[in-house]
Amino acid sequence: MSDIPESPPRRPRHRGPGVQLNLNVRGMLPSATVAINERSDELRSQGRKIFKLGLGQSPFPVPEPVVEELRLHAHEKDYLPVKGLPALRQAVAAHHEREFGFRPDPGDILVGPGSKELMFILQLVYYGDLIIPTPAWVSYAPQARIIGRHVRFLPTTAESGWQFTASQLDALCREDPGRPRIVILNYPANPTGHTYDTGRLERLAKVARRYKVILLSDEIYGRLHHDGGHQSIVPMYPEGTIYSNGLSKWCGAGGWRLGMFVFPPGLRWLLDGMSAVASETYTSTSAPIQHAAIRAFQDDPELELYLKTSRIVLKALGLHLAERLRSTGASVLSPLGAFYLFPDFTPLQDRLRARGITTGQALCKRLLEEAGVAILPGSAFGRPEAELTARISYVNFDGASALAGVAALPDGELPDEPFLRRYCGEALEAVDLICAWVAS
Repeated sequence: MSDIPESPPRRPRHRGPGVQLNLNVRGMLPSATVAINERSDELRSQGRKIFKLGLGQSPFPVPEPVVEELRLHAHEKDYLPVKGLPALRQAVAAHHEREFGFRPDPGDILVGPGSKELMFILQLVYYGDLIIPTPAWVSYAPQARIIGRHVRFLPTTAESGWQFTASQLDALCREDPGRPRIVILNYPANPTGHTYDTGRLERLAKVARRYKVILLSDEIYGRLHHDGGHQSIVPMYPEGTIYSNGLSKWCGAGGWRLGMFVFPPGLRWLLDGMSAVASETYTSTSAPIQHAAIRAFQDDPELELYLKTSRIVLKALGLHLAERLRSTGASVLSPLGAFYLFPDFTPLQDRLRARGITTGQALCKRLLEEAGVAILPGSAFGRPEAELTARISYVNFDGASALAGVAALPDGELPDEPFLRRYCGEALEAVDLICAWVAS
């Protein structure tokens, strides 16, 4: 036997369970739009003046008739049906008929706590690839990654209006014609502010029908088409298109968290699968907000005036800011809807490289540090890291004051620069700072 005494047994350390994150989530960072908003708030808390052009939140107040409905129904406390309040689904069906000329069965409508949640559940329930034209909203692809779905990106160009084409979709589908796919269309688009015309939608619908592709038509900004002329693919491919909308953008109610999907009758099996998942996760959407949303989807002259006035402000502001950016040499398309610009600073790459800036991420980081303006790089929207694109969300102004200012203008008159300086001054000041920083 050994003369060496045995070591005393080690006392167990009292530690919690080890880190065992789902591999699909490990390494995932918070949404880029949420992260830039929180970083901006952090810098503001340090006493810096920061212009927040990162988060796409409507600047306009929720219309008063809708707010009043929420007050009247604040006492509602019951769990509502998983698919949504029947009266709300009836109102959405009527709205659909006014917009597209045909009335869906209210049983083909699913209401959820934001269209973002419904998009996640759709990918969970449907077994197939997700096709995303880029640039695209920041959360489409991460949702697919969480679930483990295969994503195919279809890159677009500024020459095509940052839109993908029927020939691109056809080439993809020809690789494996029977493969199940969901294609996301978002228009007017986040992050570009551009939208599809009728001809391009018709060609896309023809290809989608040929290969029996499911289209998720994300039209959350449809009612913010600057001229009120939004065209939808729904009437062109009604049997295969899921229509997505909500209250966050055109109704200014992002924090209310209410979205909805309208399904074709032939996809009731998909709706039922999503309803089953919803019943085991969020159960139902907030009762007071569903009751208030009925008013939002009604044919109401007061709401139409609210929308018309909002569009006037956004159109004038978007056109002015786009022209201001172009004056520096940047390439940027004038927006047709929503409240976004997607400038490309590649024409200025020699000047930027001389300052050590070779990526969109570096550009946005330096812009925040040196000019105090927060915007997001194109890479957050699926573009290449080396591409010098970025998204500007021009919403940092008092929307209520701007609406009141437009009401005092002659009917049909577009606000001029003095008006924009008075009512949307911070947005103009922020873009002026971007232009001065690029030129310095």
